[in-house]
Amino acid sequence: MHLWRYKLSLRGYRAMILQHMIFCLLLIHRGQPLIVVPLRAVMATVGEEVVLPCHIKPEMDANGMRLEWARPDLTPGFVYEWADQKEHVVNKQPSYRGRTSVVKEKLEHGDISLKISNVTISDEGIYRCLVPQVGQEAFIKLIVGAVSFPTVTVISKTSSRVVLQCESAGWYPEPELLWLDGEGNLLSAGPTETLRGPDDLYTVSSRVTVEKRHSNNITCRVQQRNTNQSRETHRHVPVPSWYLKLVLVPGLLAVLVSVLLTIHRWRLR
Repeated sequence: MHLWRYKLSLRGYRAMILQHMIFCLLLIHRGQPLIVVPLRAVMATVGEEVVLPCHIKPEMDANGMRLEWARPDLTPGFVYEWADQKEHVVNKQPSYRGRTSVVKEKLEHGDISLKISNVTISDEGIYRCLVPQVGQEAFIKLIVGAVSFPTVTVISKTSSRVVLQCESAGWYPEPELLWLDGEGNLLSAGPTETLRGPDDLYTVSSRVTVEKRHSNNITCRVQQRNTNQSRETHRHVPVPSWYLKLVLVPGLLAVLVSVLLTIHRWRLR
């Protein structure tokens, strides 16, 4: 299963996971130790810390073993090496220096999980967990996302309507932008403009024109379906005084007429 030298597509990754599951079942039947990783991809956010789980089953002390974490698509591909009870950095990929580690206290329990700090977009990919002494390797996919809260500003307004603009910068992968009214219904808005910066992060913006009405609470929502992340900002559009008069005055008149009729009937008794 020495596939780490080749760049793996998502389809290839799924096929490889299926092969690994079959291989693990055979090993379980033979009573041999396993390298176990989650079947699902691990999600991470830019700037945060993430752990890629990897364990030896049944539990055994990995402190004195050689451990290798690598990326199939990088040269050099090693992101972490452990041997002789210490880390080796000679063959380490430069972009990971100072950012990857294992928890030494957990090695004796067979926990060889990789911790990556200050996650970047370029960290996204497929990782190989290998223990040569056990004679096995396993692969795990890391998906990286970046999110930010949108800002809503007033571009122009008249006595009856207002034009709002929503903008949100620092997203990855590319998100979608939605406008919603106070009841959660989608509003018809202008096209979403998308820009991709030199840091590979996306900025999205859009404008919407809304009529000034009662309970006009407008929401701008930016969401990324692949990472199941969303952020939103609410903006209240004030009701114009003429609209209040239009709505309230007839109501007050109706109440006044009802009161007068009641008093008139009472006097006739």
